[in-house]
This record gives sequence, C-alpha cells and structure tokens, in this order.
Amino acid sequence: MWETLFGLANGLALIMWIGLIALPRWPALLAAVLYLGVGLLCLTYAVCVIGLFSGLLDGGGAGGSPDFTTIEGVRTIFATEAGVTVGWVHYLAFDLFVGLWIARDADAKGFSRIVQAPILLATFLAGPLGLFLWLAIRERSARKQGRWQ
Repeated sequence: MWETLFGLANGLALIMWIGLIALPRWPALLAAVLYLGVGLLCLTYAVCVIGLFSGLLDGGGAGGSPDFTTIEGVRTIFATEAGVTVGWVHYLAFDLFVGLWIARDADAKGFSRIVQAPILLATFLAGPLGLFLWLAIRERSARKQGRWQ
C-alpha cells in the first residue's frame, strides 16, 4: 500500500510541476495545481497521519508515540515505509505550494517565464533552495525599482 501511495503522490506532483513550469498560466491550471495538486496531497497526508496515529493504518513501525525532538526519534519514524511515504507527501505538498506561490508572485511582478523556470525547477528538486533563490531575486528587483511588497 505505501509503495503504491508513494508512486501515486510522486506522479501527481510531477504532473502538476510540469504544468506549472511548462504550460501557460491559465486560471484553470492554477486552480488545478492548487486544489488537485496541493489540496489532494494535503488530504492524503492528513488521512495517513490520522490513520497512523489512530491505529487504523499499519505503520509497520516499532510502536509507541513518534518522537520529533531527537535525531534518533525522527530516524525511527523514517525507518518505515509509512514514515517515508507520509514524510515525502508532506514535502511534495509544501514544495508544490511554494512553487505555486513563486509562479503567481513572479507573474504579478512581471518576471519572464525564462527567469521563473530555473527557480521553479530548483524548488521542485530542492524546495528551500528554490525559495531562497526567488526571495533573493525578488528582493533585489524590488530594491532596484524602489518598492518592497
């Protein structure tokens, strides 16, 4: 089950990222990325977390309550297929949301798609790196134009 869910989540995210980077930004596409992409990934995450914590889903772990306060505790969580899948869905949802925000913000500020594409690709491949790049470029451009929004 976890392997299937992992693959489906990856496929969904990849389709949404391709659309966000390569296709015209029609309102329907942006809505699809938000609701079908981010929304469905968030729903999947919520159902899995609730299912795991309630015992309705088998996490295949050592049992007990998860410990997010130590490296060993987090390592234990990610040592299971359930932990890796739920963690990965979490990353996919947040990175896609950040990518959508970057795309909308860049469009609103008049940045070309050529400038946006590598930033979005960096966000897809290494979330915080892409966000950092966008924030640096965005801030620098705002200072040049004498405004900061």
